[in-house]
Amino acid sequence: MSSKLKPKAARRSKLAGMTLIRGGDFLMGSDAHYPEEAPVRRAAVGDFWIDTHPVTNRQFAEFVAATGYVTFAEIAPDPRDYPGMPPEMARAGSAVFMPTPGPVDTGDPGQWWSFVFGADWRHPLGPDSSIDDILDHPVVQVAYADAAAYARWAGKSLPTEAEWEYAARGGREGEPFTWGQELAPEGRAMANYWQGEFPWQNLLEDGWARTSPVGVFPPNGFGLFDMIGNVWEWTVDWFATDTAESGKACCGPPRARLAVESESYDPQTPDIPMGRKVLKGGSHLCAESYCRRYRPAARHPQPLDSPTSHIGFRCVARRGAARDIE
Repeated sequence: MSSKLKPKAARRSKLAGMTLIRGGDFLMGSDAHYPEEAPVRRAAVGDFWIDTHPVTNRQFAEFVAATGYVTFAEIAPDPRDYPGMPPEMARAGSAVFMPTPGPVDTGDPGQWWSFVFGADWRHPLGPDSSIDDILDHPVVQVAYADAAAYARWAGKSLPTEAEWEYAARGGREGEPFTWGQELAPEGRAMANYWQGEFPWQNLLEDGWARTSPVGVFPPNGFGLFDMIGNVWEWTVDWFATDTAESGKACCGPPRARLAVESESYDPQTPDIPMGRKVLKGGSHLCAESYCRRYRPAARHPQPLDSPTSHIGFRCVARRGAARDIE
């Protein structure tokens, strides 16, 4: 038998580990939380398949083994791209969360984020760490380009913000969490997030200090795991604070205002015009005391050049692939 998969078999292989989401319209966003989530608006998506859980270290390792791909964090930055960067910082590495020894001003993230030389997807906490014992945890330390490269290799795409949020809601309309109204119903941790006072007191009521294996918490109504908590996830949308539609949609309800890259630049770093994509879902660092973004409506702007120890991704395959296997 030929080692090459027949077209239909190839499609089935590509869609293994994915869940079909029937499209529709839904209430996107929130008026009750952070301003960048507003306003609540009626949005629509078509049919698509989505990974049942975030891409794992094991899966990403298969991609790298097959392609020889080198991630963003494994390449030393060019000082010409970062005006004012000290020459000694021109070494490969990435951002790693470090808990503080006690309470701090939570208005200064620099107190718990450190740029660690040698941190990358294989060594998520630095050169002395490894993924040997966490192969079934979500891959982290992946920049947007790394996630997009994996998706292309897998014959998939990264989700739009609307697709991601629609999938995360699991068919529940207008509720803050993927499972309903309460963060911890009957005291049960339903996702991997921070319990205690961030960023120093982690009570570990959910059992995990950092990432957790995919699938250890209950799935949502669509059977999807880790749609909130564990790791933030990349989407293809450029971030804009104005989510209102700027014009009439031609073919149905709008999913959001479609920003362009220049509108996503961070006004606080005018010398470094770096585009920012929308992250969704929150992570194991979201807490009731800080960053309550463990909700489907939550969104966060992340620069393209900024992988971290709490950002991962999952992929989608859109309508054509769904038709082919039905």
